[in-house]
Amino acid sequence: MTAALGAYIASKKRAPLYLDIRDIFVDTIKDVLPRHFAILAKPVFALLERWTVNRASRVNLVSQGFAGYFRERYPDQHFSFFTNGIDDEFLSAAPRMLQERQGGAVEVLYAGNLGEGQGLHAIVPDLAKRMHGLVHFKIIGDGGKKDALRTALATAGVDNVELLPPMSRTQLIEAYQVADVLFLHLNDYDAFKKVLPSKLFEYGAMGKPIWAGVSGYAAEFVRAELDNSAVFQPCDAAEAVRVFSQLRLQNEPRDRFVAKFARMNIAREMAADIMELGNERK
Repeated sequence: MTAALGAYIASKKRAPLYLDIRDIFVDTIKDVLPRHFAILAKPVFALLERWTVNRASRVNLVSQGFAGYFRERYPDQHFSFFTNGIDDEFLSAAPRMLQERQGGAVEVLYAGNLGEGQGLHAIVPDLAKRMHGLVHFKIIGDGGKKDALRTALATAGVDNVELLPPMSRTQLIEAYQVADVLFLHLNDYDAFKKVLPSKLFEYGAMGKPIWAGVSGYAAEFVRAELDNSAVFQPCDAAEAVRVFSQLRLQNEPRDRFVAKFARMNIAREMAADIMELGNERK
């Protein structure tokens, strides 16, 4: 809706419009909203999307996974691909040298939203049960499926999962630093095969092993860009257990990743792209 408002204002002012698209609502709506509402709403939002994108002078997509969807529908549009990036707070917390972990149970940390899109209620209870005695899960955050997760954990009878409320960024960085493994999961929906979770950038900066239940482009990105990571099919606890052994349980600097995806560097390149658009109007 914000993009549509921007398109309307740009049209009224006869100004160039630069769109920065971070998700495909029309593609996601069928998976995250009630079916009866999605059926009614999708055609409306599809028309709104087409009107907005066709009025843009240039469109940035934060995930290469969006390319097929948009190029098929808008073949004459100009697309750029500036991703999310790593904020300065995480850059300053990045490790400078290899750090071996101490003994004891492996602490696996997830921090973020606890909604249908993340699907933690569909993976963590089974996974925690399978890895009882080996892994302790710490889950930080809130969301619409937190109660479902709590209920599923009680039903599974696991005691190696700790649920914590959202916390400040400073506290979050401290939690990352003491964790052994960082966990990420997206639910098993087709729409999520196109996305690139922003959480990967802060996870990547911290140098911790990354255990990711993702598919599609996100899985390709993790394998290509993030050393010491293990990818499994979403909602597949058995595969998650199997790939866990691929992780080196140590903290390793990811200097190449940090240099490539520092938000300041990406913002500088994106600003140049926007300025180029402005210069074309002169």
